[in-house]
Amino acid sequence: MSIRNSPRRSGAVSKQQGSNVSQTSKTVLILGASSAVAEATARLYAAEGARLLLVGRKAEQLEVIAADLKVRGAAVADIALCDLGNVTPASVAENVAVWTERLGGVIDDILIAYGVLGEQSRAETDLADAAAVMQVNFTSAALWCLAVAGQLEQQRAGTLVVLGSVAGDRGRQSNYLYGATKAGLDKLVQGIAHRLSKVGARAVIVKPGPIDTPMTAGMKKGGPMWSTPQAVAAIVRRAADRGGVTVYAPKRWKFIMLIIRFLPDAIFHRSSL
Repeated sequence: MSIRNSPRRSGAVSKQQGSNVSQTSKTVLILGASSAVAEATARLYAAEGARLLLVGRKAEQLEVIAADLKVRGAAVADIALCDLGNVTPASVAENVAVWTERLGGVIDDILIAYGVLGEQSRAETDLADAAAVMQVNFTSAALWCLAVAGQLEQQRAGTLVVLGSVAGDRGRQSNYLYGATKAGLDKLVQGIAHRLSKVGARAVIVKPGPIDTPMTAGMKKGGPMWSTPQAVAAIVRRAADRGGVTVYAPKRWKFIMLIIRFLPDAIFHRSSL
């Protein structure tokens, strides 16, 4: 599959321009940059003067986000167009190489923040629909994780942060297909973290609870179980710099999911979670 990268924007750093940008500026690649959490995280990086490359499908939306990030202090806010969930192994490898070059040959932080919620009831009977959810949430995301892990291993530095979900901690009738894809991603990132620990790079899976975003527009919201994109973004940003392999967002979900995971089946199966 052919994936089109946008031409180099005027704010991007070329070899000739590189001396005009602080060499201490962090380079950040964001896959799924138009998601609410990704945009909120990008704003935190922008305030630090980072050089950002935003990847997604919708050029107009990405351009608006990039312009806003420049106003907020980003040294560079560039875009690349890609349907991240519909890729081949070859296209993934090619694009990671191209994007790394556009960021100057080294990527400090990579955030993978795209996905689809899907509709559990439809996916249970429509296998094509189920396959589409799995392709976007796990198969494609796993390829991006492996490709950027190779880059970080070569650099012997940098951090991969992947947005997972507490839904992956235990299969529940309301969203077990979505949860299964996030569970698979969780184990993949854990393995990558183990691999990268030998060379000084890191990988982190951040597991939010429900977030008030367009993705959850059809759900009843409110109450202590819900978070905002800004609150989760702050946790994502901290996780890129320090902490363990698995980070719950917010932290209370670690204890909530601990209880849910260890509920006996006889009790759990009487619930409607």
